[in-house]
Amino acid sequence: MRMMRTNNWRRGAVLAAAMLAAGAAAAWAAPLKITLAGGSVGGAWSAMGAAIGETIRLAAPGSSFTYEPGVDAANVQLVSNGKVQLGIAHAQMALRGIRGTAPFKQKTPDIRAIALLDPQAAVQILVRADGKITSLDQIRQNKMPVRVAFNKRGTMMAVAGEEVFKAAGISTADIAQWGGRIDYVDYNTGLAQLKNGQTDLVLNMLAFPSAQVKNMARDVDLRLIGLDQAVIDKLSADVGTKPVTIPAGTYPFAQEAVNTVTGMVVLVVSDKMPDAEAATIAKGLVDHYGYLEKAYPPFARMGAKALPDVAPLTLHPGAAQAYKAAGLLK
Repeated sequence: MRMMRTNNWRRGAVLAAAMLAAGAAAAWAAPLKITLAGGSVGGAWSAMGAAIGETIRLAAPGSSFTYEPGVDAANVQLVSNGKVQLGIAHAQMALRGIRGTAPFKQKTPDIRAIALLDPQAAVQILVRADGKITSLDQIRQNKMPVRVAFNKRGTMMAVAGEEVFKAAGISTADIAQWGGRIDYVDYNTGLAQLKNGQTDLVLNMLAFPSAQVKNMARDVDLRLIGLDQAVIDKLSADVGTKPVTIPAGTYPFAQEAVNTVTGMVVLVVSDKMPDAEAATIAKGLVDHYGYLEKAYPPFARMGAKALPDVAPLTLHPGAAQAYKAAGLLK
């Protein structure tokens, strides 16, 4: 009788432990309702956003996920205002929001990061090889009436364009005064304008080698322009970018290494998100990183170990908790 009672107690203890574990797992993976603001439809950020949404569904079955097209600055503002739960943005743009620097009209101090999504958003400046432009310094010295295509307003890519020219001693007013102009358009439109002779220079921030650039090079002979060290240093100090070198041969038309700067793309969130929800999202990225690599190839280059590397931003405590549990953060 005593043995039967002991066995019953043991079975009860095991069952209770199992129920507690199941309850903890259920709490960890409770369904979430997430809206993510990313980039334009069909662009790299939309593919990235869709992949993130799938990892959330895998980590928390029954979750509701919606993707909304957006742009850098607006995404940060939407997250801060509680209009969406997640946003894709350049870390440098999110930092401008925290500081209240243009294009932000007020500070967004609650912004935190869940994960690094792409460590390589390099400034790449393209001109036609049959054109006269060989450097930004040449444009400044000769006061050339250059027609420039930056990305859409409100994106870090557009801000980077303005800051790059500013660091090189060229203001937007100078360009207009010298008879040139600046078009704020999406990257594909800028490339099309360059191909058609409507634009002299296109500047964007993106990974290299870029499929869009390689496709363009099939139709037009291109030249990749680098940045002087003084410009690179000023951008690092003022904008928070990092120096990077595009290796020789990255593109068939660029047989010499090109020095430039790079930003980082991150997944941003408000510090108001509960730790458990942020942990579920981060855990989903870690546990299903193999899926991310297949859905968006740059993830394969980065590796899961880089997910917590969100500097100059601060990790959300819930995300930090998940990365510590996965052994990716001390």
